[in-house]
Formats: sequence, structure tokens, C-alpha cells
Amino acid sequence: MGWDSYRWMSFESWYVGYRPQLIGALIVVSGDADAAVDAADEAMVRALARWDRISAAGSPEAWTYTVGVNVLRRRSRRLSIERKILRRPEPQPPAQLQTEVWQAVKALPRRQREAIALRYLLDLSEAGVAEAMGVAIGTASATLASARARLAELLETDVMIEVDQP
Repeated sequence: MGWDSYRWMSFESWYVGYRPQLIGALIVVSGDADAAVDAADEAMVRALARWDRISAAGSPEAWTYTVGVNVLRRRSRRLSIERKILRRPEPQPPAQLQTEVWQAVKALPRRQREAIALRYLLDLSEAGVAEAMGVAIGTASATLASARARLAELLETDVMIEVDQP
């Protein structure tokens, strides 16, 4: 279909014709029909919100397929992390230490809490923390350093510095 053809097509008529194709393509990519339907529906919702812009761009199919694949990738990464967490034995620090540490972590700004969770709970490398937070490695390193320093102040100890050692 030519780029000008989409401009005059309603979202509804395009949706009815393209959604089954999109689901089929995403099933092939993911191997999971339920995940494919969820990803296709998410992509279609996003396409509806931007229909004026993407219909004028020429290929809403390509745009929507890309969104659907990205949704599948995010889902796959999330499931992988969840499986990793479930396989890990839960650490059993002394109850007093656990209460004090988690109270201190709660007092950190959201960005520092996120960095601490990614690094110490999900056991991601600093590069992994940076990727998950969508920042440069140096920014992730600085955020973690600031969080550890603030935790040390709050706890009046260097326990978090010891935890960071390999």
C-alpha cells in the first residue's frame, strides 16, 4: 500500500485487517501465542494514540511490528530476571541488621534505591545497572557510590562498602 493510502484509511479498518497478521508474526518471533496477543494489543494501543503521525509516515505495519517486538523483548527480559530471582536463595542477615538496612534504604532517593536494588538484589553488574536504568555506566557508578555513602552515614558504619567487594 502506498504511503498516501494510509492517510485516508481509518484506524479501525486498518486494525481489523492488520491485527491478525501482526499476531501471527509475533507468534513466530516469540513462540508464545498469549505473549504475542498481549504484545500485539499493546502495539495497537500505541498505534491508535499516534495514528495521525504513523499513518502519514508510510508504514504503520512496520512501526507497529517494531513496537510489538520491543514489547516481547521487555517481557522476555523481565521474565528472565524474575526466574533469576526465584532461583537465588534468599540471604539471611541477622534480623536487626536487616531492619536497619532496609529502613536506611527506604530513606534514599528513588534513583539511589533503584540502583541499590538492581546491584544488590538483582546482582547486576554496574554495566547491567546502567542498562536497566537507561544511563551511562559512569552515572550508574556515581549513583551507587552516592547511595553507599548515604547508607554508611545513615547506618554509621561501612557495612555497604564491605557488601560491594567481590
